[in-house]
Amino acid sequence: MTDTPVTAPADAAEPSEEDIFEQKAVRLAKRERLMAERKDAAGGAYPVSLPITDTIPALRATYADLEAGAETGVTAAVAGRVVFSRNTGKLCFATLQAGDGSRIQGMVSLAAVGEESLQAWKELVDLGDHVFIKGEVISSRRGELSIMVSEWAIAAKAVMPLPNMYTELSEESRVRSRYLDLIVRERARDTVRARAKVNASLRATFTAHDFIEVETPMLQVQHGGASARPFVTHSNAFDTDLFLRIAPELFLKRAVVGGLDRVFEINRNFRNEGADSTHSPEFAMLEAYQAYSDYNGIADLTQELIQNAAIAVAGSTTVLWADGTEYDLGGQWDRISMYDSLSEAAGVQVTPETSLADLLALAAQAGVETPPHATHGKLVEELWEHYIKGGLTRPTFVMDFPLDTSPLVREHRSIPGVVEKWDLYIRGFELATGYSELVDPVIQRERFTEQAKLAARGDVEAMNIDEEFLRALEHGMPPSGGMGMGIDRLLMAITGLGIRETILFPLVK
Repeated sequence: MTDTPVTAPADAAEPSEEDIFEQKAVRLAKRERLMAERKDAAGGAYPVSLPITDTIPALRATYADLEAGAETGVTAAVAGRVVFSRNTGKLCFATLQAGDGSRIQGMVSLAAVGEESLQAWKELVDLGDHVFIKGEVISSRRGELSIMVSEWAIAAKAVMPLPNMYTELSEESRVRSRYLDLIVRERARDTVRARAKVNASLRATFTAHDFIEVETPMLQVQHGGASARPFVTHSNAFDTDLFLRIAPELFLKRAVVGGLDRVFEINRNFRNEGADSTHSPEFAMLEAYQAYSDYNGIADLTQELIQNAAIAVAGSTTVLWADGTEYDLGGQWDRISMYDSLSEAAGVQVTPETSLADLLALAAQAGVETPPHATHGKLVEELWEHYIKGGLTRPTFVMDFPLDTSPLVREHRSIPGVVEKWDLYIRGFELATGYSELVDPVIQRERFTEQAKLAARGDVEAMNIDEEFLRALEHGMPPSGGMGMGIDRLLMAITGLGIRETILFPLVK
């Protein structure tokens, strides 16, 4: 008695639409047969439950050192998806795959199950089916951990054939049919688990620093907390337009006003903007606020959060990206000034006092496209991205931003014209943003008023005056540090993948 290793023909190709149609018809006929043979057919073609006693990963761990040809005398009952099948005269082989990708071989023999059961296996079981098998745990003559089947049942019939298990799916196929991606590709499963480890690590680090997790509204009467174009929806109950939130910031700050000194939230944000390798209209966001801290303290916390997350996934602060590159997230990260680094790279002194005309001239000279409704701050940031962004290799906090682009941030304590804000760059993209929060309601109202003027001039990303938030600030918010970080982008930094790979079910057109 011999087993057959999982191999694929060299010329394996994806089935055509016609082949898929024919296979589906054949599989549906098998489903009808299952339905007819079920004694409790009113319950459907498949059993509601099965007497499973073991899992494939647990069996592999327990019998990892089982010698070839060994018998254990132990009976196990497992279920899994059939990803390989070979039927011969008196012995059939099937490889069953668990959800984590671990596999075990099932061996269905005439001697063990009888002629009728063996024939039914040959006629009914297809690749992709979920199958229950029960029998003795053995190691085949080739050393493959196996179950010598004494009982079996189809748990669920795959009426559509699986894609080729040995050919890489296209990126478009992966994101449109993630369920297939998870079945056939180990990295897809690993990415989901990495994301879970990252979220668990973030929560553990926050808990160690006495933060509490809260939830704030997704539907808001007006958008705020960031400069972005919102999605608009309508509430029939209130007969009013509402916005899908672009950020939870203004509600989390209300929580700090209420005495919740250290809060964080991990949840979804929505921004009605472009989609590319680092942007998704719907994305997971972490925001946190710490009373009596500032942008320096929140930078320290952010570095710790990311390094702990890397250790949770990779076992080290040195992570391995999808392309094989090793990237070091360890050590103390650089902190550079936006204005100073821009001045050095451009070869001309740029300060908060540099005029709009001079910035426009510098942009024209550098070939930088100027944004609509250009302001001093927007031009400085565009020029900084042109000159500096692409050259950052190490994780870097870019400190001290123009005042007019950061309406919710406290002015710098010693440098006029800038605010205490940083952006964290990793892998050449912005991963997180942190602030010394603006807590003075009088200055905040002035900033909102300036934003409203920009909105009136056609800036769709500008904020409106939020009276409810201002009323909360008027009750007193302690000096605080705050930060926001994209979870999808954090996965990008740790895995080296694009954003559509790090989101389990990304939005596709």
